[in-house]
Amino acid sequence: MEIEALGYQVSAVGMKARHGVALLSRAKHTVELRALPGDDTDEQARYLEAVIHVPAPHDRPVRVASIYLPNGNPIDTEKFPYKLRWMDRLIRHARELLKREEIVVLGGDFNVCPNAEDVFDVHAMADDALCQVETRQRWREFTNLGYVDALRALYPSGRHYTFWDYQAMRWPRNEGLRIDHLMLSPPAADLLEAVGIDKEPRKLDRPSDHTPIWARLAA
Repeated sequence: MEIEALGYQVSAVGMKARHGVALLSRAKHTVELRALPGDDTDEQARYLEAVIHVPAPHDRPVRVASIYLPNGNPIDTEKFPYKLRWMDRLIRHARELLKREEIVVLGGDFNVCPNAEDVFDVHAMADDALCQVETRQRWREFTNLGYVDALRALYPSGRHYTFWDYQAMRWPRNEGLRIDHLMLSPPAADLLEAVGIDKEPRKLDRPSDHTPIWARLAA
């Protein structure tokens, strides 16, 4: 209610005491999906898709999905195959979205470190689900559909983290991971003007271990 009082429309899908996803927009939006298609038995709150009705003078829809991809750890449990199946479903749905030729932004915690420079220490993360060969293979399949990693579009190299574990002094040591991504359809990528990672919230008392990544699309 406090957020709505600031002028935002809020939509959310959550699970008590567990994970969830949400969308906030100043312009009106219409929710079209509250779960990722492909498995009607999957009850975990991990996907929310809506069309934001950008008002005049721009007057064009922007399709946005909020994503919380499964972590997948430990890899010797059912959690890892579930992660891979979820990624397969995402790839299938993302392929269908491209057929619409819309401005599409798929964003959130993907729990994927795409490359070695997205990890503070490749050896420390060698057994982590975020960096497994199978995980990265699916990430490449996803990007090869035509989606553009907003951050890498403007900053093709370098270490840019969005997550720092609470343990082992990861934040003071800048030992982080890049696991939060904004993935753009080609029409959205054509409009990309700026992108960045806002580290200020991570400096607060009792912060989230994630910090926001943002992008600005041309009017």
